[in-house]
Amino acid sequence: MSVPGWMWVAVIAGLLAVVVFDLWITERDPREFSIRQAGFWVSVYASLAVLFGVWLTFWAGIEPGAEFFAGYITEYSLSVDNLFVFYIIMSRFRVPRIYQHKVLLVGIVLALVMRGAFIAIGAAALAHFSWLFYVFGAFLLYTAYTLIRDHNKEEEEEFKENILLRWARRVFPTTEDYVGARITVRVDGRRMVTPMLIVMIAIGTTDLLFALDSIPAIFGLTKDPFIVFSANAFALMGLCQLHFLLGGLLQRLVYLSYGLSVVLAFIGVKLILEALHESGFSWAPEVPIWLSLSVIAVTLTVTTVASVIKARNLEKAHTASKTS
Repeated sequence: MSVPGWMWVAVIAGLLAVVVFDLWITERDPREFSIRQAGFWVSVYASLAVLFGVWLTFWAGIEPGAEFFAGYITEYSLSVDNLFVFYIIMSRFRVPRIYQHKVLLVGIVLALVMRGAFIAIGAAALAHFSWLFYVFGAFLLYTAYTLIRDHNKEEEEEFKENILLRWARRVFPTTEDYVGARITVRVDGRRMVTPMLIVMIAIGTTDLLFALDSIPAIFGLTKDPFIVFSANAFALMGLCQLHFLLGGLLQRLVYLSYGLSVVLAFIGVKLILEALHESGFSWAPEVPIWLSLSVIAVTLTVTTVASVIKARNLEKAHTASKTS
């Protein structure tokens, strides 16, 4: 799909406008998000993604539109799973709840910038080295396996500081406590950063690690960098409010990892089959985008509904045991 430069500028400018507006609201009145507010803003971001997908369908055709929706659903689902780690980071750095929205928003913007660079590099590499599709496919199959393996271990996740975060701690003089929502502050004539900056770096760089599976996954659905970037951007932008909407409910999505492992395994097989087909192996089929979208939507719907049913059954059993 040939995308004119003005369209890239329009999408990026629109995302920046939303971020600036969001930050302006946060700075003007920092407070803890209510469930109702979070639900409203999650629906707003989801509606914007749907409108963009519909517009893309009318402008470029059904297949690019379907590729966007398949990529968006996949990236959003993977991002929901990653919220577990974001909760751990927030607890690890003891971020006051009234400032968590700002931390998440800035951290996600940093992640989007880094993902943009990652997408550009990935698109250029895939255009020149077709064998990378085999690597991506094998990596997604391995990631699908590790999702099930780690889920079955039933161990509590821990946050381990990455290299960039440890470097930031060494280089930047940091205050012991938060100073409101400020990122930097002057102490005894010396400019210092607050833990607010450190936790933003933690969110952003940790999300970049998550991109190691999500970016190959979406490249398995579309080779178009514009669709890859747009799907990632819309998926990431709704995470802030989703963090407050779901809260402890994430623990109830017990089958989400299984659903994601099925999706990643399917995309991995799809990548390998298409790479074989393009290499001249006529027996290897090309998987149409409508089938990919159907598999993704059905798998995630089934695992989500199954998780909700199990959570309700566990609650009923717990209530019955207390009353007996």
